[in-house]
Amino acid sequence: KIVEFLELVKPIKTNHDLIRVGGDTDGGYLIPNDIENIDTCFSPGIDEVSNFENDLTKRGIKCFLADYSVEKPPIKNVLFDFEKKYLGCKNNEMFMTLESWIKSKAPNKNDFILQMDIEGMEYSVIFDTSSETLDKFRILVIEFHGLDSLFNRMFFDLIYLTFTKILKNFEVVHIHPNNYCKPVECNGVAIPPFMEFTFLRKDRITQKGKNLSFPHKLDRANLAQYADFALPKCWY
Repeated sequence: KIVEFLELVKPIKTNHDLIRVGGDTDGGYLIPNDIENIDTCFSPGIDEVSNFENDLTKRGIKCFLADYSVEKPPIKNVLFDFEKKYLGCKNNEMFMTLESWIKSKAPNKNDFILQMDIEGMEYSVIFDTSSETLDKFRILVIEFHGLDSLFNRMFFDLIYLTFTKILKNFEVVHIHPNNYCKPVECNGVAIPPFMEFTFLRKDRITQKGKNLSFPHKLDRANLAQYADFALPKCWY
């Protein structure tokens, strides 16, 4: 079953080269160079870093940020719109859904970027979000947490169903392991617990190839104080 999952999420090479947005440390991500005519990014979970969003504003992209755990973004920027809330599955003083956030900020638009690092809540948020809403995004950059739970039968299904929902209309174009945690190994399969996945909506892809090598030349370690490692071969 795990092998089947790994086949499902293997990254593909597309007609869009990857570019690095957000600098050379944590907060920088690889995305496809397909951001023309994108003017909006939604970015839940900012903590103390918003380099990615700051970089996007230099390209004229307005960024909607949300995080209940901080009072304001770490960088001042006129193209930032901050909401002191967590992303979740309900709407109240502390939480809001992705659907309601989009409706309040960009109701008549689509072709957004989503950059989401919400410490494990990503699974329930994706489950709760309609495919119609997910399809409003052209590019998704999501850090998935607890991926070593793929070795646990109960959690395997949760992770598998989350990815299959995304992969209906998106392809994986890049994976980068966060070097905060070393890979967990079992039966010849190595799973880094935290990994950043970049997805591109399928209608943007005209060419597909599989011969990728990792790390990508633009990949950088998330944390300089920890030993870095490449994406294990079983993932590509």
